[in-house]
Amino acid sequence: MKYKSNLIALLIAGTFFSASAQQQEVIVVNAAKSEGKISPTMWGVFFEDINMGADGGIYAEMVKNRSFEFLKPMMGWSVKGDKIREGDLLVLNRQDAHLANPRFLRASIKDAAKGQAGLTNEGFKGGMGIKKDLEYEFSLMYRQQNPGITLHVELVDEQNNVLGAGVLKPADVSGKWAKQEVNFRATSAAVKAKFNIWFEGNGVLDMDMISLFPADTWKGRKKGMRADMIQMLADMKPGFIRFPGGCIVEGIDLANRYQWKKTIGPIEDRQLIMNRWNVEFAHRPSPDYFQTFGLGFFEYFQLAEDIGAEPLPILNCGMACQYNTAELVPLDQLDPYIQDALDLIEFANGDASSEWGKVRVSMGHAEPFNLKYLGVGNENWGPQYIERAKAFQKAIKAKYPKINLIYSSGTDPDSERFHFLDKELRTIGADIIDEHYYRSPEWFLKNASRYDSYDRKGAKVFAGEYAAHIDGKTVGSNRNVWQAAIAEAAFMTGLERNAAVVNMASYAPLFANTEGWQWAPDLIWVDNLSVYGTPNYYIQKLFSINKGTQATSALAGGQALSGQQGLYASAVLNDLNNEVIVKMVNTNETEQTRQVAFEGIKKLATDGSLTIVKGNLRDRNTMENPSVIVPVESILKLKGKNAIIKLPANSFVMLKVKYK
Repeated sequence: MKYKSNLIALLIAGTFFSASAQQQEVIVVNAAKSEGKISPTMWGVFFEDINMGADGGIYAEMVKNRSFEFLKPMMGWSVKGDKIREGDLLVLNRQDAHLANPRFLRASIKDAAKGQAGLTNEGFKGGMGIKKDLEYEFSLMYRQQNPGITLHVELVDEQNNVLGAGVLKPADVSGKWAKQEVNFRATSAAVKAKFNIWFEGNGVLDMDMISLFPADTWKGRKKGMRADMIQMLADMKPGFIRFPGGCIVEGIDLANRYQWKKTIGPIEDRQLIMNRWNVEFAHRPSPDYFQTFGLGFFEYFQLAEDIGAEPLPILNCGMACQYNTAELVPLDQLDPYIQDALDLIEFANGDASSEWGKVRVSMGHAEPFNLKYLGVGNENWGPQYIERAKAFQKAIKAKYPKINLIYSSGTDPDSERFHFLDKELRTIGADIIDEHYYRSPEWFLKNASRYDSYDRKGAKVFAGEYAAHIDGKTVGSNRNVWQAAIAEAAFMTGLERNAAVVNMASYAPLFANTEGWQWAPDLIWVDNLSVYGTPNYYIQKLFSINKGTQATSALAGGQALSGQQGLYASAVLNDLNNEVIVKMVNTNETEQTRQVAFEGIKKLATDGSLTIVKGNLRDRNTMENPSVIVPVESILKLKGKNAIIKLPANSFVMLKVKYK
């Protein structure tokens, strides 16, 4: 009898365990239980001019050192032809007469035929990418000291074959500076072309702002942005774009900081500076890395408007990079920095009667940019930062109380510095606190529940820079493996689940040139002619275009799914098109099957859209094979209000279902 009763007890216990295990395999999405509204800015992009992101990147200018303002005035240029004598080509410096753009080139030419005297520009990293049958626009500023020179311009490939050519004869404008351009078409393509300018005739010609642009810029704007790179951003439908950085906001020292007022107005009046990444990485030096500011604050605002994103500028708060010089502006000399912030808001939002609104209007944008967010400093820390943050807060909120101010919490998410800043910023009533984390994939998996316990009524969080970094022995684009992307996806389910706390998030860095990168991993990789998205890009895009309007409950066994059995999940409703969207991550090496049960919804569609991204942990996309890791969509039939979903090993899975 005792043996029999023990057997019955074991059977009952086994039945209970089996039922309990089965219950754990059900993910209950309760649409009636809101976890908070999702901000339209929830998922965005962060642009910094690193890895040749601007010049040689999204800014489509093809001539390097077009105004001879690099530290070495002829960097990027070489002299060609046997008719050039000592002193025939000179770089002159106007110094105080033109502080923003002091240098120009004077060509003194005597009895030269085409091919006898000229210049070659090598372009940016690896040369110039040329497309067959595309039109190119050559332009320059010039002043004729002695008329008589004709310019022959041509693109040549690595074998010196001519790809396209044009002729420009400068008009006689009586010794004044003038602008002129000529367009020509490329008859062949090349990945690494160079640009020649040949002088013909006799005369003395001053030249500045020597420029070459492709015609296929974003929206066809003259001297605009590289269309394929911007299209990658537009496809993400980001809620915001943070610019211009990043560490370039701080500068190596305060003289090297980013100053927005020097990046607007006529391009020839924008003052070039050395990019701080020029000297930052001894193992990957980049002596030809400068900021010409053809991509300036007006263009950043315009780009945000183009892709439907909120502009999010970050301004220097009187502190240089604390890893470099830690140079500070004394508090009693901080007013010009604060005034720059006030003036920027006026530039973005003011009408034509205001000083800086008038400048925006004069640049061709009569309507305001409707700036709502402004960042005070980047990755600054310590009590000295809090002092400056308070000064900015007081002045800006007094004049523009509706502007949401974003404050730095330093460079990492766990240190004593971070906790000091987080406490102090919450004490002063910060609107939004910017948290950064470059950590291992394991850190991201362990911290998917990071914001579960954050105060719902306090400051909001901006996950302003994050990326999973695999071991340091792997370099360049090889770091953008599926292992990193899937860890980020798991972490992002935690951000989405906590949308009541986290209002903004962006991966970093955004772009990298395959021949000019210094920091990796990066979201999007480019060369002279091509662009591809990493696995990380596709994860970011899927979250962004499927962000929904409110987070809703998604529980397994009564708990948020945040690593149990290697699974992570979040769910949102999209009230704009009546969709419920469930995102799941399986970090196991084996497939798992789960039932998703929908509650709080009267009527569901009979089928849904299932998107799966999967691969081996070390898989990655490349320029040669950009589709190793990409989303694959299919249709999934539902059974009433239930869906049975197979989660492949190491996968991200998203289910979208229409409801009434």
